[in-house]
Amino acid sequence: MQSKTVAPVSKYPERPITLIVPFSAGSAIDLVARGLEKVAPKHLGQSLVVINKPGSTGSLGLNELVSSNPDGYTIGISSVEVLLNPIFGATKYNYITALDPLAQVTTTPWIIAVLADQPWKNIADLAEYGKQNRGQLKFGHQGIGSLSHIAGETFIKTTGSSMEQVPFRGGSETMAALLGGHVQVAFISPAMVKEYVKNGKVRVLGVTDEQRLTDPLFAEVPTCKEQGFDMVFNIWFDVSAPKELSSEVKNKLADGLKNMIADPEFQKNIENMGLQLNYLGPKESAAKWQADSKKLTKTVQETGILDLIKAQKQ
Repeated sequence: MQSKTVAPVSKYPERPITLIVPFSAGSAIDLVARGLEKVAPKHLGQSLVVINKPGSTGSLGLNELVSSNPDGYTIGISSVEVLLNPIFGATKYNYITALDPLAQVTTTPWIIAVLADQPWKNIADLAEYGKQNRGQLKFGHQGIGSLSHIAGETFIKTTGSSMEQVPFRGGSETMAALLGGHVQVAFISPAMVKEYVKNGKVRVLGVTDEQRLTDPLFAEVPTCKEQGFDMVFNIWFDVSAPKELSSEVKNKLADGLKNMIADPEFQKNIENMGLQLNYLGPKESAAKWQADSKKLTKTVQETGILDLIKAQKQ
């Protein structure tokens, strides 16, 4: 790793700050980053410059963030790949020890979606059908080892049902497969199904969160927990920085981000995207990383996903 130099902090920030997005332009995480970019000058006194570094399921951009100078001029936005990639052995860094979260911005659960003309009205109906008709159900998700795949396999394990997993390259492909009848169930983000719920094509059976969604369209959909199945999985977007950041710079960034996330313009953007604002500060975010990492490590081992990924690498 290159040697790092820490800049003096008295006048920080004196120039624009790079925000690395480890996924492509137009993705949900990229749109959140660009929402932050819009309000940054008002709250940080400098602009944020979004740089997309897609590749290796986020590891390319995250590795660049880890190896950047901890001077506060390079930060990154990331999601659960911070935890999953090290578990799967897909990166040279353990991001939990190499990065410090500055703020959690949003959380969004997965929803369990089926076509509205199917007979299942709730999770118990779907689980029972899977038990009675083994080999008949397929669920779509966003790639082997993705959080949507983990949610689907957890559903099978928790309910004792039977479903075959089918990986796709993203939410839009998963949605197309559901609409086309190629899979019967999709574990997908609420934003992807909104229009199809509105026009009556899709029914949502459950939400993988502690609480119901606040969006009026989904407000009547019970959580998995409410239906007796303990399944909580959230896609979260966090902003983080290299570990050696000075406490003064870290505090300035954390305060700036807190104000940016509270900005009405930013909040409106997030709402329009169908995501849920859920701010956490640095300490709370770090605690969540630790708790989620333990939970996900256990889950990928118990569901066989870790073995599946190892087999793919051989």
